[in-house]
Amino acid sequence: MTKKQLPEINCDLGEGIPSEEKIFPWIDAASIACGGHYGDRSSIYQSLQLAKKFGKNVGAHPSYPDRENFGRQSISISNEDLIQSIQTQLNLFLEVANDLGFTLDHIKFHGALYNDAAKRVDLAASLTNFLLKTYPQTPVFTPPNSEMERLCIEKGLPIRREVFADRAYHSDYSLVSRNIKGSLLSDFESINHQLDPLFTKGELISIEGVHLPIQADTLCFHGDNPGLDSFLSAIRQTWWT
Repeated sequence: MTKKQLPEINCDLGEGIPSEEKIFPWIDAASIACGGHYGDRSSIYQSLQLAKKFGKNVGAHPSYPDRENFGRQSISISNEDLIQSIQTQLNLFLEVANDLGFTLDHIKFHGALYNDAAKRVDLAASLTNFLLKTYPQTPVFTPPNSEMERLCIEKGLPIRREVFADRAYHSDYSLVSRNIKGSLLSDFESINHQLDPLFTKGELISIEGVHLPIQADTLCFHGDNPGLDSFLSAIRQTWWT
């Protein structure tokens, strides 16, 4: 894979971390929390101002409406209430983004909603129907080999296939639970070990040691990864320069 073929780097931001200004120079796009798991008008504005300063693309990062658990636990919610909440979150993001002259680069669901929609056909169908009706031209970040990816393609929605650079995967392409040791990669060596086969062979090595064929259009680092400040610039300069 040549440098021109490498995926973009994205990062989940607008989530209250203090070092966003150090992160933006090394990414291509940011997914900004918009009120479901974190965020309000002020936090969205602050993150978008930094994106504007560094010339980066921005997308919306809606979630289950669950601030208590940071959107990282599945919750019981009706389809109607979920879609209404997602629309409210997107409306808030777009109000601020439009005021600052941004266009919506992408939509990326957060946390448990992202993971649930990867495996639940009913949830993926509901979300893709909503997107087809309201944001049919906006790319959706989709997990690899997921129901979201399959249904987006089936319905003609534009996608960017996303791989998490700083998370471990199982052999079924699902993410290893954050409760398991080794699920979060937080240093240069472990992340570079994951990226090398991805970039050179188009493979992801699962935590079980299985070599999984994979395609990545966008590569995610989590803004709250405790090692991000120390490894992100090094990773960028190792592979992209």
